Amino acid sequence: MYDTLVTLKKGAGRTLKAGGMWVYDNEIESIAGDFENGDIVTVHDFDGFFLGIGFINTRSKLTVRLLSRKKGTVIDDAFLEKRVQNAWDYRKQTVDTGCCRLIFGEADWLPGLVVDKFSDCLVVESLALGIDRLKPAILDALCRVLKKDGIEIRGIYERSDAKVRLQEGMERYKGFISEPFDTKVEIEENGVKYIVDVEDGQKTGFFLDQKYNRAAVQRLCKGKKVLDCFTHTGSFALNAGIAGADSVLGVDASQTGVLQAEENARLNHLEDRVKFQCADVFELLPQLEEKGEKFDVVILDPPAFTKSRNSIKNAVKGYREINLRGMKLVEDGGFLVTCSCSHFMEPELFAKTIREAAHGAHKRLRQVEFRTQCCDHPILWAADESYYLKFYIFQVCEEL
Repeated sequence: MYDTLVTLKKGAGRTLKAGGMWVYDNEIESIAGDFENGDIVTVHDFDGFFLGIGFINTRSKLTVRLLSRKKGTVIDDAFLEKRVQNAWDYRKQTVDTGCCRLIFGEADWLPGLVVDKFSDCLVVESLALGIDRLKPAILDALCRVLKKDGIEIRGIYERSDAKVRLQEGMERYKGFISEPFDTKVEIEENGVKYIVDVEDGQKTGFFLDQKYNRAAVQRLCKGKKVLDCFTHTGSFALNAGIAGADSVLGVDASQTGVLQAEENARLNHLEDRVKFQCADVFELLPQLEEKGEKFDVVILDPPAFTKSRNSIKNAVKGYREINLRGMKLVEDGGFLVTCSCSHFMEPELFAKTIREAAHGAHKRLRQVEFRTQCCDHPILWAADESYYLKFYIFQVCEEL
C-alpha cells in the first residue's frame, strides 16, 4: 500500500521488535522509493520481514514512528477515528473525564500527539511532522467521538511551542485552531477548582498527570502545617487546604504562577489558610531551616531537572539537595511527598538519591506509598519514554 520502503540494518531495531514504536536514524540500512518527510512508509527488517507502517522524517533522529504493525493497514479517516474512539473509551473506564489527557502520544498509538481536555475545551500539542499532517483529521474525529457522548467542544487551542519541533523541521506555534474563546478555563479536580490558562500556562496549561497523587496527599493534611515547594499554580497546596490543613505555604519561583495560585485559592475560599510566596526553593529551604521552621507535611514537586542523559549528574545533585533540605524541615513523624517528572531520572536512580538524602539529613524513612502518573497518561510497556513520573510518600523519623 505504501511504496516507500525503509529497511533496517541486520541486528538493528531491537526496541522496535520488543514492542516499541520508533526507528532511529542509525538503524536504517536503506530507504527505497520517492517520499517527502511526513509521508507514510513501510518498514521491513533486513531480510524483508514486515515490521509495520509509520511516518518518516529524515531530519529527526526518530526517523520513523510507527502507526500500525498490521500489514495492509490504510491510514485514513476510519483508522484515525478508531484510534481516537479507543483512547476515549479507555479514559471513560479509568479516569474522571471532566479534565484529563485524551491522547498521550505513543501510549495511544498516535505518536507525537498530546490532547488535553479542560472542561469543554481541548489543548493540542503536536511534536512530529507526520502526526502534524494527520492532526486536523484526528481532531475532527475526536470532536465527533465526544459528541456521541453528549460533549460539545467549545474550542481548541494549540500549544505546539516546544523546542523539539525545530528538530523535526517545523516552526514552533501556538494559537487557536477553532474560533477564539476565553483561554482562562475553569476546571474542577478532586473537589478543587482551578483557572487554567491554556494560552500562557506551562505546557498545555495544567499538569494533569498528578491528578490522583494530589488526592492521595489530602488524607495526610487535615489539621496540619504544610509546605508545598514548586507549587506552580497551587495544585498540591490547594488539595492540602481543601482537606482541612491549618496552614499551607506554597512556594514557586514564577511570580505569574504565584498570582495564578492566589487566584485559585480565592476561587476555593481558601485564601485565609493557603498562602503563596515567590521564591527560589533552593534558597528558601536553608533559610527556613535556619529559622527553626518545621512542617507536618513537606511536598516537593519540582520541574524536570534533566531532559537528557547528559545532564543526569547535575540533576541528581539537585534532587539530593532539595530532598535533604525538605526532610530537615519535617517534624518527627511527619511526611515527605517527593517526586520526579524526568524520564531520564530512572526509578532506581531516584530511589538511590532519596536514600542518600536521608543519610545526609540523618533521617529514617518509612515508605507510605509509591505512585506514578495518572492513568490518563498510560505507561506503554516496551515504550520506556511513556513512563516518567515517580511519586513517593514517606514518613520521616528521627534516627533512633
